[in-house]
Amino acid sequence: MKSTYSLDDAIRKIPDFPKPGILFYDITGILVNPPAFKYCIDRMVEMYKNEHVDAIAAIESRGFIFAAPFAERMGIPLILIRKKGKLPGKTWACSYALEYGKAEIEVHQADVTPGMRVLVMDDLIATGGTLNAAKNVLEQGQAQVIGFFGVVGLPFLNYDAVLKDVPVRTLIEYFGE
Repeated sequence: MKSTYSLDDAIRKIPDFPKPGILFYDITGILVNPPAFKYCIDRMVEMYKNEHVDAIAAIESRGFIFAAPFAERMGIPLILIRKKGKLPGKTWACSYALEYGKAEIEVHQADVTPGMRVLVMDDLIATGGTLNAAKNVLEQGQAQVIGFFGVVGLPFLNYDAVLKDVPVRTLIEYFGE
């Protein structure tokens, strides 16, 4: 396995998207590049192979893309964290603030068992609001969130203040323009 890879070369930087003044870090450049995608999954497995992880919870929708092969390789369940109204049956839910408005995410109650150790994953960690809400829904089922993982981290948006007390790992970080 190649131990280093330039993910920066694979991540597209789109200025002024979705609005003026925002630099969008587009992970689809990783997905169309099989060696880059394989590198990401290999690194995730390497980072967590010696840790006690009972399940990975992935944030809709790009988090699913990275979490599914990781879960398969690790032999652990994949728990889906979805937008409100997308899951049938009984769910736990959490509302959280967005830059302009609110959002709500849910998890199937049947997918979370008390005491399970869960790694929460998304493609990109920005403000930490969605991951914190995911932690909340998992804790409603008495699961223990043992870490947050993102392929890309934007620490200049201060996600560490929101995700305090839970380790955060990323493969690459950007510190603003």
